Amino acid sequence: MLVASPETAKQIAQNWRRVSAEVAEAAMQAGRAADEILIVGVSKYVEVDLAAQLFDAGCTSLGENRPQNLWGKADQFMRDDRKATWHLIGHLQRNKIRRSLPYIGWLHSLDSLRLATALSEEAVVAGVQLNLLLEINVTQDVSKTGLPKADLMQVAEQIVALPNIHLRGLMAMCSLESASEVARREFAEVREIRDTLQAVLGSQVKLDQLSMGMSGDFREAIAEGSTMLRIG
Repeated sequence: MLVASPETAKQIAQNWRRVSAEVAEAAMQAGRAADEILIVGVSKYVEVDLAAQLFDAGCTSLGENRPQNLWGKADQFMRDDRKATWHLIGHLQRNKIRRSLPYIGWLHSLDSLRLATALSEEAVVAGVQLNLLLEINVTQDVSKTGLPKADLMQVAEQIVALPNIHLRGLMAMCSLESASEVARREFAEVREIRDTLQAVLGSQVKLDQLSMGMSGDFREAIAEGSTMLRIG
Protein backbone atom coordinates (compact mmCIF):
# COMPACT_ATOMS: atom_id res chain seq x y z
CA MET A 1 0.00 0.00 0.00
CA LEU A 2 1.30 3.44 -0.96
CA VAL A 3 1.91 5.62 2.09
CA ALA A 4 1.85 9.41 2.02
CA SER A 5 5.29 11.01 2.27
CA PRO A 6 7.15 14.08 0.99
CA GLU A 7 8.07 12.01 -2.07
CA THR A 8 4.45 11.10 -2.85
CA ALA A 9 3.42 14.73 -2.35
CA LYS A 10 6.01 15.79 -4.93
CA GLN A 11 4.93 13.09 -7.40
CA ILE A 12 1.24 13.89 -6.97
CA ALA A 13 1.90 17.59 -7.54
CA GLN A 14 3.85 16.78 -10.71
CA ASN A 15 1.04 14.52 -11.94
CA TRP A 16 -1.55 17.21 -11.24
CA ARG A 17 0.41 19.81 -13.22
CA ARG A 18 0.83 17.37 -16.09
CA VAL A 19 -2.84 16.42 -16.25
CA SER A 20 -3.92 20.06 -15.97
CA ALA A 21 -1.61 20.98 -18.85
CA GLU A 22 -2.89 18.09 -20.99
CA VAL A 23 -6.50 19.11 -20.35
CA ALA A 24 -5.70 22.73 -21.21
CA GLU A 25 -4.02 21.62 -24.44
CA ALA A 26 -6.98 19.42 -25.39
CA ALA A 27 -9.36 22.29 -24.69
CA MET A 28 -7.34 24.64 -26.88
CA GLN A 29 -7.35 22.09 -29.71
CA ALA A 30 -11.13 21.86 -29.39
CA GLY A 31 -11.52 25.65 -29.48
CA ARG A 32 -12.57 25.80 -25.86
CA ALA A 33 -11.31 27.54 -22.74
CA ALA A 34 -9.62 25.36 -20.12
CA ASP A 35 -11.66 26.95 -17.35
CA GLU A 36 -14.84 25.48 -18.86
CA ILE A 37 -13.66 22.04 -17.76
CA LEU A 38 -13.50 20.77 -14.19
CA ILE A 39 -11.09 17.96 -13.34
CA VAL A 40 -12.60 15.72 -10.68
CA GLY A 41 -9.73 13.81 -9.09
CA VAL A 42 -10.94 10.28 -8.47
CA SER A 43 -9.53 9.40 -5.06
CA LYS A 44 -11.29 6.06 -4.63
CA TYR A 45 -8.08 4.04 -4.83
CA VAL A 46 -6.08 5.94 -2.20
CA GLU A 47 -6.17 6.58 1.53
CA VAL A 48 -7.15 9.93 2.97
CA ASP A 49 -3.57 11.20 3.41
CA LEU A 50 -2.85 10.75 -0.30
CA ALA A 51 -6.19 12.35 -1.20
CA ALA A 52 -5.15 15.28 0.98
CA GLN A 53 -1.91 15.59 -0.97
CA LEU A 54 -3.91 15.71 -4.20
CA PHE A 55 -6.08 18.47 -2.73
CA ASP A 56 -2.99 20.38 -1.60
CA ALA A 57 -1.57 20.07 -5.13
CA GLY A 58 -4.57 22.02 -6.43
CA CYS A 59 -7.31 19.47 -7.13
CA THR A 60 -10.16 20.71 -4.95
CA SER A 61 -12.93 18.57 -6.50
CA LEU A 62 -12.63 14.91 -5.51
CA GLY A 63 -14.67 11.90 -6.63
CA GLU A 64 -15.52 8.73 -4.76
CA ASN A 65 -17.36 5.59 -5.85
CA ARG A 66 -18.46 4.36 -2.43
CA PRO A 67 -20.42 6.55 -0.03
CA GLN A 68 -18.69 5.03 3.01
CA ASN A 69 -15.26 6.01 1.68
CA LEU A 70 -16.48 9.50 0.92
CA TRP A 71 -17.81 9.96 4.47
CA GLY A 72 -14.52 9.08 6.08
CA LYS A 73 -12.39 11.24 3.81
CA ALA A 74 -14.77 14.18 3.98
CA ASP A 75 -14.83 14.03 7.78
CA GLN A 76 -11.04 14.08 7.94
CA PHE A 77 -10.83 16.91 5.41
CA MET A 78 -13.22 18.99 7.50
CA ARG A 79 -11.16 18.36 10.63
CA ASP A 80 -8.09 19.53 8.72
CA ASP A 81 -9.95 22.57 7.29
CA ARG A 82 -9.60 21.36 3.68
CA LYS A 83 -12.67 22.62 1.84
CA ALA A 84 -13.06 20.12 -0.97
CA THR A 85 -16.10 19.65 -3.18
CA TRP A 86 -17.07 15.97 -3.09
CA HIS A 87 -18.53 14.22 -6.11
CA LEU A 88 -20.19 10.82 -5.67
CA ILE A 89 -19.62 9.06 -8.98
CA GLY A 90 -20.72 5.56 -7.98
CA HIS A 91 -24.11 4.14 -7.14
CA LEU A 92 -25.94 5.56 -4.12
CA GLN A 93 -28.27 3.22 -2.25
CA ARG A 94 -31.34 4.80 -0.75
CA ASN A 95 -30.39 3.69 2.77
CA LYS A 96 -27.20 5.77 2.52
CA ILE A 97 -28.80 9.01 1.35
CA ARG A 98 -29.29 10.64 4.75
CA ARG A 99 -25.70 10.01 5.82
CA SER A 100 -24.32 11.19 2.47
CA LEU A 101 -26.25 14.42 1.92
CA PRO A 102 -24.19 16.67 4.23
CA TYR A 103 -21.05 15.89 2.22
CA ILE A 104 -22.00 15.62 -1.44
CA GLY A 105 -21.79 18.62 -3.71
CA TRP A 106 -22.58 16.61 -6.84
CA LEU A 107 -24.13 13.22 -7.51
CA HIS A 108 -23.10 12.01 -10.98
CA SER A 109 -24.84 8.65 -10.92
CA LEU A 110 -28.58 9.28 -10.61
CA ASP A 111 -30.17 6.35 -12.43
CA SER A 112 -33.82 6.15 -11.39
CA LEU A 113 -36.86 8.22 -10.48
CA ARG A 114 -37.14 6.20 -7.28
CA LEU A 115 -33.70 7.36 -6.15
CA ALA A 116 -34.43 10.95 -7.18
CA THR A 117 -37.64 10.98 -5.14
CA ALA A 118 -35.85 9.64 -2.07
CA LEU A 119 -33.07 12.21 -2.51
CA SER A 120 -35.60 15.02 -2.78
CA GLU A 121 -37.46 13.92 0.34
CA GLU A 122 -34.28 13.71 2.41
CA ALA A 123 -32.93 16.99 1.02
CA VAL A 124 -36.12 18.79 2.04
CA VAL A 125 -35.87 17.40 5.57
CA ALA A 126 -32.19 18.33 5.82
CA GLY A 127 -32.72 21.76 4.27
CA VAL A 128 -30.02 21.26 1.65
CA GLN A 129 -29.80 21.59 -2.13
CA LEU A 130 -28.18 18.92 -4.29
CA ASN A 131 -26.83 19.05 -7.85
CA LEU A 132 -27.54 15.92 -9.87
CA LEU A 133 -26.48 14.37 -13.15
CA LEU A 134 -28.53 11.66 -14.80
CA GLU A 135 -26.37 8.70 -15.72
CA ILE A 136 -27.21 7.46 -19.20
CA ASN A 137 -26.21 4.10 -20.63
CA VAL A 138 -25.35 5.36 -24.08
CA THR A 139 -23.59 2.15 -25.11
CA GLN A 140 -26.68 0.00 -24.40
CA ASP A 141 -24.36 -2.46 -22.63
CA VAL A 142 -26.54 -4.38 -20.14
CA SER A 143 -23.56 -4.76 -17.80
CA LYS A 144 -23.31 -0.97 -17.39
CA THR A 145 -25.31 1.14 -14.99
CA GLY A 146 -27.39 4.11 -16.07
CA LEU A 147 -30.74 4.83 -17.61
CA PRO A 148 -31.55 3.46 -21.05
CA LYS A 149 -31.87 6.21 -23.64
CA ALA A 150 -35.53 5.35 -24.16
CA ASP A 151 -36.39 6.14 -20.52
CA LEU A 152 -34.39 9.32 -20.12
CA MET A 153 -36.93 11.91 -21.23
CA GLN A 154 -39.80 10.62 -19.10
CA VAL A 155 -37.64 10.32 -15.98
CA ALA A 156 -36.07 13.75 -16.45
CA GLU A 157 -39.46 15.45 -16.81
CA GLN A 158 -40.52 14.08 -13.44
CA ILE A 159 -37.23 14.81 -11.69
CA VAL A 160 -37.24 18.53 -12.50
CA ALA A 161 -40.50 18.91 -10.56
CA LEU A 162 -38.98 17.59 -7.32
CA PRO A 163 -37.88 20.11 -4.66
CA ASN A 164 -34.34 20.66 -3.36
CA ILE A 165 -32.65 18.65 -6.12
CA HIS A 166 -31.38 20.22 -9.31
CA LEU A 167 -30.86 18.32 -12.53
CA ARG A 168 -27.78 19.87 -14.15
CA GLY A 169 -26.89 17.50 -16.98
CA LEU A 170 -25.80 13.99 -17.91
CA MET A 171 -23.05 11.55 -16.98
CA ALA A 172 -21.85 8.76 -19.25
CA MET A 173 -19.03 6.33 -19.90
CA CYS A 174 -18.00 5.20 -23.35
CA SER A 175 -17.49 1.59 -24.33
CA LEU A 176 -14.56 -0.08 -22.60
CA GLU A 177 -11.37 -0.15 -24.65
CA SER A 178 -13.13 1.63 -27.48
CA ALA A 179 -11.21 3.24 -30.29
CA SER A 180 -10.90 7.01 -30.28
CA GLU A 181 -13.47 7.48 -33.03
CA VAL A 182 -15.97 5.26 -31.19
CA ALA A 183 -15.48 7.14 -27.93
CA ARG A 184 -15.93 10.46 -29.66
CA ARG A 185 -19.08 9.28 -31.44
CA GLU A 186 -20.59 8.07 -28.15
CA PHE A 187 -19.71 11.31 -26.35
CA ALA A 188 -21.23 13.28 -29.21
CA GLU A 189 -24.42 11.28 -28.82
CA VAL A 190 -24.59 12.13 -25.10
CA ARG A 191 -24.17 15.83 -25.92
CA GLU A 192 -26.92 15.64 -28.54
CA ILE A 193 -29.25 13.89 -26.08
CA ARG A 194 -28.53 16.62 -23.52
CA ASP A 195 -29.32 19.30 -26.09
CA THR A 196 -32.61 17.62 -26.99
CA LEU A 197 -33.50 17.26 -23.33
CA GLN A 198 -32.74 20.94 -22.74
CA ALA A 199 -34.98 21.95 -25.62
CA VAL A 200 -37.87 19.88 -24.26
CA LEU A 201 -37.51 20.99 -20.65
CA GLY A 202 -36.97 24.63 -21.54
CA SER A 203 -36.07 27.38 -19.13
CA GLN A 204 -37.20 25.49 -16.02
CA VAL A 205 -33.82 23.77 -15.93
CA LYS A 206 -30.26 24.57 -16.98
CA LEU A 207 -28.49 21.48 -18.25
CA ASP A 208 -25.02 22.98 -18.41
CA GLN A 209 -22.94 20.00 -17.28
CA LEU A 210 -21.66 16.89 -19.05
CA SER A 211 -19.63 14.45 -16.95
CA MET A 212 -17.77 12.54 -19.66
CA GLY A 213 -14.22 11.37 -20.02
CA MET A 214 -11.70 9.57 -17.86
CA SER A 215 -7.96 9.10 -17.99
CA GLY A 216 -7.95 7.23 -21.31
CA ASP A 217 -10.54 9.22 -23.26
CA PHE A 218 -10.71 12.74 -21.85
CA ARG A 219 -9.44 14.32 -25.07
CA GLU A 220 -12.36 12.88 -27.04
CA ALA A 221 -14.75 13.95 -24.28
CA ILE A 222 -13.43 17.52 -24.29
CA ALA A 223 -13.81 17.68 -28.06
CA GLU A 224 -17.49 16.77 -27.66
CA GLY A 225 -18.31 19.25 -24.89
CA SER A 226 -17.48 17.60 -21.57
CA THR A 227 -17.45 19.97 -18.61
CA MET A 228 -16.40 17.45 -15.96
CA LEU A 229 -13.61 14.88 -16.32
CA ARG A 230 -13.28 11.98 -13.86
CA ILE A 231 -9.56 11.32 -13.74
CA GLY A 232 -7.84 8.94 -11.33
